[in-house]
Amino acid sequence: MTRTFYVNGEYVAENEARISVLDRGFLFADAVYEVTSVLGGRLIDNKNHLIRLQRSLAELSMDSPCSDDEIEAIQEELVRRNDLREGLVYLQVSRGAADRDFGFPDDTTPSLVMFTQEKNLLSSPKAETGLSVITVDDIRWQRRDIKTVGLLAPVLGKQAAKKAGVDDAWMVEDGYVTEGTSNNAYIIDENGVVMTRHLGNEILSGITREAVMKLSDACQVQVIEQPFTPEQAYRAKEAFITSASMFVMPVVSIDGHTIGDGKPGDVTKRLRELYISIARERTDFSDVTS
Repeated sequence: MTRTFYVNGEYVAENEARISVLDRGFLFADAVYEVTSVLGGRLIDNKNHLIRLQRSLAELSMDSPCSDDEIEAIQEELVRRNDLREGLVYLQVSRGAADRDFGFPDDTTPSLVMFTQEKNLLSSPKAETGLSVITVDDIRWQRRDIKTVGLLAPVLGKQAAKKAGVDDAWMVEDGYVTEGTSNNAYIIDENGVVMTRHLGNEILSGITREAVMKLSDACQVQVIEQPFTPEQAYRAKEAFITSASMFVMPVVSIDGHTIGDGKPGDVTKRLRELYISIARERTDFSDVTS
């Protein structure tokens, strides 16, 4: 059964979904995107995804194609039409179509594309065994806080991981880990203290990251926001990543170094279980306090 896509005001079959070859997202990666997880047919933490979407648009002086309420209504309709119970909703906004020129065109209409993907989020086998990652040079541009579709560097990182026979890559700049190819990165020391990169232009402000920070505080797990080196990661008691498509996922090997006892650690498992428990009960993490 073919999926239903949304393209610029119309719900269409997957094989009929089209955008212009002059769309600036296609020609220049002049576009931003968001990915929202779906559990039980409900959008998870979508309000914060849409807040970040509007920030990304503003940073690029790009107009929003419609209001947040209208965007969410389209997302929910796609979930309904595709009978999606568990998975993801992808949305992308580009500056629109115009004759190819580097400068911003004056009169384009933003392009809005959305589609759903089925994905097993709750019972991924990797949650039980943990991920293996390698480190790679971070060769991305200097505004990683904007969630743009310019993802060739992360694609190359994931391909390097695939060639190395591991699950993913953590990117390193000036000797410090920035983040994973499509996720935020964390280590936990022998005292149970979580360390993750501070927010700035160097990394994306992850929506799941924000939720997990609140959960950590609520369950009295200390978090320090500062850079860490690969060498510190090798010596960590635990490590994990967070993202909308993986929630909280343990990392058990980095550059061939076994982390802890080589199994998902207690703190990581606790945070994952708590995140999933809350996501099953409600869709909004903004007021999580316990």
